Amino acid sequence: MSAAVRVLVVGLGHMGASHLRAYLALDGFEVVGVCTRQPPAQAGVAALIEGIPHFTDYAEALAALRPDAVSINTWPDTHAAFARQAFAAGAHVFVEKPLADTLDDARGVVEAAVAAGRKLVVGYILRHHPSWAKLVELARGLGKPLVMRMNLNQQSAGEAWAGHRNLMRSVSPIVDCGVHYVDMMCLMTGARPVRVHAIGARLTDDVAPGMYNYGQLQVSFDDGSVGWYEAAWGPMVSETAYFVKDVIGPRGSVSIVAPEQAGEGAAKSSDIERHTRTEAIRLHHAALSPDGALLRADEVFRMDDEPGHDALCRREQAFFLDAIRRDVDLSDHMRAAVESLAIVLAADQSIRTRQVVAL
Repeated sequence: MSAAVRVLVVGLGHMGASHLRAYLALDGFEVVGVCTRQPPAQAGVAALIEGIPHFTDYAEALAALRPDAVSINTWPDTHAAFARQAFAAGAHVFVEKPLADTLDDARGVVEAAVAAGRKLVVGYILRHHPSWAKLVELARGLGKPLVMRMNLNQQSAGEAWAGHRNLMRSVSPIVDCGVHYVDMMCLMTGARPVRVHAIGARLTDDVAPGMYNYGQLQVSFDDGSVGWYEAAWGPMVSETAYFVKDVIGPRGSVSIVAPEQAGEGAAKSSDIERHTRTEAIRLHHAALSPDGALLRADEVFRMDDEPGHDALCRREQAFFLDAIRRDVDLSDHMRAAVESLAIVLAADQSIRTRQVVAL
């Protein structure tokens, strides 16, 4: 059996803690160190890292441990620099999305991975979700062009709002969350994005100067397909229609059925576990009979056994491990990470310049 991949975990916030649990659960990894500036805040994480070397300086951790792989789960504006340091130290890299906060940096990270002969996996969790794979499969059967409608708005207060404000020191909601969903749009269409238009609003002064906490983008593809994505964070955000995942094509439509309707006891937009839940997918057929009636009833695919958030993180890390051990060519994965980032960064540019941005 191959030796365990020795991994350094950097950052132990929500995603970092989930990835830590994945490394600890998978036989192919050995967690040889963690690196955080602050003690982990999430309940139970301190017990998980008991006995594991802890560092507060990233460069020191790399030099002392010489890990086979580094898992980067820090603020987005550190991702590119930390990844390049890891490649320079001879390590493979898993990095949470977004890959970087500029397109030049993202391309530079990919170039560094190729030059070092190391693997680079970006944390696109939806690519490992069986329900999203089903949604993409069904969307591809709807014909062209596609109309893709998606959002993920989060009403946040307390610690969640503090976390969102910290994120918005370096990245907007439409960039941080949007990369997931425009990546799905690219998979559904298989087409090239050609232009982006976006709008945004600063709904509070309780965020970094020049930052907005609401954004909506519209992206056009060279096959005629179009998509929009909307994201907002903050205590003012409505719980109404916060979760829309819907695709329309000439042959019908396919939609993720919202977890619950808003109301007393219903799921909240701040529930991170719900962000990857589908529960059911509804497929609608557009074919008509000679008298104009719909020929087929809608089909509903139940997704009751879909994996939870931590199980999805284990799937991501199993993919990372397999890429390392089998020397998998990740060229398409890296290209897709840069392409989706280009779309959301163009949206950010469009909001700030009030112009349509060509890709």
